[in-house]
Amino acid sequence: MVDADVHIHEDPAGMADYAPSPWDVALREIAKVPERYLDLPGMSPRAEYRVPWPGGSNRKQTVDSASEMRSGLDDLHVDRAVLFPDHLLALAMVRDPRFAVALAQSYNAWLHDHWLLAEPTLKGSLVIAPQDPVASAEDIRRHAGEPGFVCVYLPASGVRPLYGHHIYDPVYEAATEAGLPVVMHSVEAVYPTFPFQLEVFQTSLAQHAVAHPFSMMANMISLLETGVPVRWPDLGIGIMEAGISWVPFMLNRLDKEYTERRREVPFLQERPSHYIKRWYFGTQPIEEPERRGDIVKLFELFEGADRAMFASDWPHHDFDHPQYVFGLPFSASDRRAIMGGNAARFFRLEA
Repeated sequence: MVDADVHIHEDPAGMADYAPSPWDVALREIAKVPERYLDLPGMSPRAEYRVPWPGGSNRKQTVDSASEMRSGLDDLHVDRAVLFPDHLLALAMVRDPRFAVALAQSYNAWLHDHWLLAEPTLKGSLVIAPQDPVASAEDIRRHAGEPGFVCVYLPASGVRPLYGHHIYDPVYEAATEAGLPVVMHSVEAVYPTFPFQLEVFQTSLAQHAVAHPFSMMANMISLLETGVPVRWPDLGIGIMEAGISWVPFMLNRLDKEYTERRREVPFLQERPSHYIKRWYFGTQPIEEPERRGDIVKLFELFEGADRAMFASDWPHHDFDHPQYVFGLPFSASDRRAIMGGNAARFFRLEA
């Protein structure tokens, strides 16, 4: 079983050992600040407008070492896992581009030395700073020969401009050269105008319901309207932590628009669904309808048995237990693909 999305907890003090001056000083100062759940001033920008209900958004669930992660995954019967960060989920919202680059580069080096070398069953996602795609491309090439990294992580929430913009071409070029897919990962975030005035909601229930899919919808459209899948045909594209029920909607909506406005996108030689069906999607947070068979029908609408990858979001409080996904009424072959085979293919893991 492969878990396509688990989260490690960054150690600012440990990352400081890999950061150039003066950012090493900044990280050591940040390490002294009391943190809340995915909320660390200076490193994980978060605009909080809600009432802090007990047990609400500030619950803190973390894994701080490779051995601790391996132990937790053993309990879940997960054989391989792809690691994403905690605080750097909000990296796109860090205002100083120099600090954003330093955060990404120091994290990648720290992750390699303290996690990937310590536990070979854990695989890493290379973090890029969207604030500086050229520097990010250099860091991808710097780590390209290290076998522990299996993808390039694109922080999706709060990113500006969206990932279809040509300024990110150096990132896609470097990722293609390295043979690494890119994975957009979302997070519940409030940011000016993106995604779509979430600050007006009063509860986490409202924000969390739409923040992740809205973020992915916007970036999906951006990638398609500028022809990223056509300009980089060998680039693998993955989407993490947005569920899957919105994917069939986007396929049909975009195909409808394409039939009426395809002259605006002459580089797309096929309907948008043709390209999207080549992308891969993490299952978390998997929808939970009263009739569990409805999930199977949703998967059929976007050929998810060939493209969906089990993802738990462990150890966050809203993680999906593999037992639930494993128990959905898929065929044996589809279940095997979703629980491990598709991720092994996408991340190029040994079967």
